[in-house]
Amino acid sequence: MTDKRPDPTNSKVGRLIQSYDLDGLGAELEQRWTDDEEAESLRALAESFNHELLQAAAMDAGLDLLSGEVESLYDALTDDDVTGGERTRARGRLERAGVGVDQLLSDFVSHQAVHTYLTTFRGASKERRRSDPTERVQRLRGRLAAVSESAIESAGNNGDLEVGSPDVLVDVQVLCTDCGRQYGFDDLVERGGCDCSTDE
Repeated sequence: MTDKRPDPTNSKVGRLIQSYDLDGLGAELEQRWTDDEEAESLRALAESFNHELLQAAAMDAGLDLLSGEVESLYDALTDDDVTGGERTRARGRLERAGVGVDQLLSDFVSHQAVHTYLTTFRGASKERRRSDPTERVQRLRGRLAAVSESAIESAGNNGDLEVGSPDVLVDVQVLCTDCGRQYGFDDLVERGGCDCSTDE
């Protein structure tokens, strides 16, 4: 079947993805906007997209930006609260490297442009599917375990914690306050509910 959606490059975001050689970014934006659990706002996606443009322009000019510099330069160029001196320094640094700052600023997109691109040109929708509760909890367990392992590793590297080779296990327990029975989450889902609901 022929895809009848309009050509993405007819949108500002689509044109920029092509001209800045940001293959795959369109699909990433769609996934981040429609994610069931951690959907991002259009404003956050627009800012993230603009960060990508800034980084790509800097790299094309041979300017290798360190972690966090993209965000700080973007804020200096666009934030109304920064001083004139900060904006001038940011612009000067980019211009000395050969970045066309005026063109870059013109290329930055708004959240409305991102919305148009996602809905009109990619056919994305914010309608959420109902995901399996066990699947959702498993994903959250995985995230919590990963964050905990990272925190333990960081504490160990700083000398704040001594531990061998930690393996973080996340166990979710559910307590029924009506009858006092306690279940593991997976067990409760398998049972279809607490036993007290069948005792009545």
